[in-house]
Amino acid sequence: MPVHWTIRPQAPGIAPGAFALAAGDGAEYRLRLTPNLSMGRVGFVRMIAISAGFLALPLLAVLGTPVLWGLLPFAGLALWGLWYALQRNRAERKRLREELRLTRESIELRRFNPRAPAQHWQANPYWVRVKLKEKGAPVENYLTLEGAGRVVELGAFLSPEERAEIHDELTRALRHLR
Repeated sequence: MPVHWTIRPQAPGIAPGAFALAAGDGAEYRLRLTPNLSMGRVGFVRMIAISAGFLALPLLAVLGTPVLWGLLPFAGLALWGLWYALQRNRAERKRLREELRLTRESIELRRFNPRAPAQHWQANPYWVRVKLKEKGAPVENYLTLEGAGRVVELGAFLSPEERAEIHDELTRALRHLR
């Protein structure tokens, strides 16, 4: 799941990773956002197998001829290229994440990028505004945090529905801490 909440102290009977208002004083909300991984291990194996099958079809016509040995390296290179691209994409998506920490004293957002340095933003939660722009933005349900003289985007890699859900939950958490 790309959205995972950790809330302390947590009310009894709440499932781990689900959102609920914190119980008691000294509340701390932590939100971890990761991109959706659209292809699991089984899908990866199927994709490689299907691609290998389609690459083998033209080779059947030249089976038993010297031309096969000329075409085989190119088919193997194409299959290796697909495998490498899918593996690299998966590795980079696993390194991309956003972590938000919210207490009565501060709100911190850290974004960890695959090939760039981490980004950090911090503000006083009392002055932070959570905004969801449904239309006319770079993406549908564009979610931003405004505070400390900056506007930062939250959950750029999530679906519009997930961003809308985070907006509601984060607004409730901020209201609870004020």
